[in-house]
Amino acid sequence: MAASARPEHVAVIGAGMPGLATAWFLQERGVQVTVLERDHVAAGSSWGNAGWLTPALTTPLPEPSVLRYGLRAMLDSSSPVYVPPRADPRLWRFLLGFARHCTSRKWRLAMSAYAAVNRRSLDAFDALTTGGVAEEVHEAESFLGCHVSVEDQKALAQELHHVRAAGQDVEYEMLNGDEAREIESALSDEVKAAVRVRGQRFIDPVRYMQALADAVRGRGADLKEGVGVHEVREEGAGVAVQTSDGETQETRKYDAVVLANGAWLNPLARKFGVRSVVQAGRGYSFSVPAESLGAGMPSGPLYFSAQRTTCTPLGDRLRVAGMMEFRAPEESLDPRRVNAIIETLRPLLRGVDFEQRTDEWVGSRPCTSDGLPLIGPTNSSRVFVAGGHGMWGIVLGPLTGELMAETITTGRTPAELTPFHPLR
Repeated sequence: MAASARPEHVAVIGAGMPGLATAWFLQERGVQVTVLERDHVAAGSSWGNAGWLTPALTTPLPEPSVLRYGLRAMLDSSSPVYVPPRADPRLWRFLLGFARHCTSRKWRLAMSAYAAVNRRSLDAFDALTTGGVAEEVHEAESFLGCHVSVEDQKALAQELHHVRAAGQDVEYEMLNGDEAREIESALSDEVKAAVRVRGQRFIDPVRYMQALADAVRGRGADLKEGVGVHEVREEGAGVAVQTSDGETQETRKYDAVVLANGAWLNPLARKFGVRSVVQAGRGYSFSVPAESLGAGMPSGPLYFSAQRTTCTPLGDRLRVAGMMEFRAPEESLDPRRVNAIIETLRPLLRGVDFEQRTDEWVGSRPCTSDGLPLIGPTNSSRVFVAGGHGMWGIVLGPLTGELMAETITTGRTPAELTPFHPLR
């Protein structure tokens, strides 16, 4: 879109972190915004996630270690990475593409793309805070990667070394099990080693997303919840968006549209040249109240990298999250996956009464086969994409919004977005 055709009114489809951040930064540039959300604010993968702002751990999902699980492990419902056996050509197309990218060379290339945005990701959160988003961003002073063996510890340290080699500043230190327990007494004796990562942050995702939505509304945006989008099409000098709230349908015209609807991206984006499959990589979580933690609330996030599980202290509760399950986003929660998380963590944490858990949740992370998000213009000069972030929609969402707003209002795509082009 040429600078002379700068849009005055933009529709953003999706009220997760990338969509709301795009709306906020468009408002910073004086653009009127309408946000259309099929359910409610943060209803998708933004709601029940770990809330981590961890540039040091924001890396491509396709990696050589994934293939080491093997097909048999991936078909096991208790495996950290699970693929339900079924005849789904679209899913297998995604998985074959994913497997092709699980090489060291392709991981390093993708990591160099991530490093460029990781370096700026926390600055975008600072901009939101300065701009009035009234929810705390917590410093993770005691962020610990916890391991049952020194070999697992070395694997995480090697990954951090590769992140550093990609040009990203990462500060970490190696700890033994006793040193880790001095920091977090909830860790059991099964934890033999740890990596303490500095400079990371975390948020309560629900509270933060509500604060961001309030800020967007407070600046004059029309944020419509419970409104599904059925069609987006170019019409004259603008873009027509057909919506329904379950009772009535209407079509409204905008100067430009941003597709930020997560795992539901493909149906709307396909006609605009986006061919990459966006597959739901479903993650699970639940909360354990503080009174059910016999050893007390951890002071910071805990990451069990080999088990693909996480714990985040969120005020009066501990959020426990993990797993990667490739299946349709609309399917119901599978209690076997929750039980798998519990059985994984039970020997690693002391005094946790998992039977008191609440808020069981499953959410669909929008994953791409090459592990890179889809951010930027399409084959229409008025339709843009901000999606496919996989596990990193929270930490990269604000910077995505900032760079998207720049792209839409100036007609120039920032260099950081080149590897993430939606038409690649």
